[in-house]
Amino acid sequence: MKMQNSFLFVPGDRPERFGKAFQSGAHRVILDLEDAVAPEHKAVARSAVRAFLASEKDCVVRINGVDSAWFASDLEMLRDMQPAAVMLPKAESCEMVAELVAGVDESVPVIALIETAQGLASCRTLLRSPQVMRLAFGSVDFMSDLDILDDDQGLLLARSELVLASRLAGRAGPIDGVTLALDDDAMLEADVARARQLGFSGKLCIHPRQIPIVNAGFLPDPAEVEWARRVLEASSAPGSAGAIRVDGKLVDRPVIERAARLVAASRAPGGGG
Repeated sequence: MKMQNSFLFVPGDRPERFGKAFQSGAHRVILDLEDAVAPEHKAVARSAVRAFLASEKDCVVRINGVDSAWFASDLEMLRDMQPAAVMLPKAESCEMVAELVAGVDESVPVIALIETAQGLASCRTLLRSPQVMRLAFGSVDFMSDLDILDDDQGLLLARSELVLASRLAGRAGPIDGVTLALDDDAMLEADVARARQLGFSGKLCIHPRQIPIVNAGFLPDPAEVEWARRVLEASSAPGSAGAIRVDGKLVDRPVIERAARLVAASRAPGGGG
């Protein structure tokens, strides 16, 4: 299965951009009915997304929030469309997820977007819903909710909790929030590197030009993959039971398991190996 690291938002009321988004190299396109669409354009966006989903369902749709005036209409539109997943903004409870799936389909995969203090506090509970396939971090709204000014150290606790919750629930690593600086490649590269170091496995994007950097940033590092292969070779050698030495360092079972995951990731389509 292709690694899904890059997720590109496209305003739902800009159908002329839908096809271009699918050609951007993004692993998933998110047709957005929420923040990217002004209130007076919600109906137009819903119609455009419905028309597109009639022929192309391999995408995510971000609906409007449960408490919004557009939630019910969004669900009605999606009921027979079956997109790859639905993104639930400001996800805060299993009851919200249940309301979504009851209005669409019990089997619809859900990406829970964590954007509030309550959402973070409930993220482990949210992952008990079988439909919640993955968490995503709405970092901009989260900072606003908590009056956080620093999107690095100020969000470290939140990011770490999302990673931990995902791991405990056996889900893929969460998807990190957007980088708002569209013309600062160095900042985007640093944001992707930080996300990966913390255990995230993807990133939300707001412009096609961000996709190549995000995709490259989540590829296994060639030097690390080569190290992992040496570890596996040494661990399978005769008489290698127990701890072994590789490059002068002690290697035990957890390190060998990590090496195996790295090599497997490098061999996956899009994994660079």
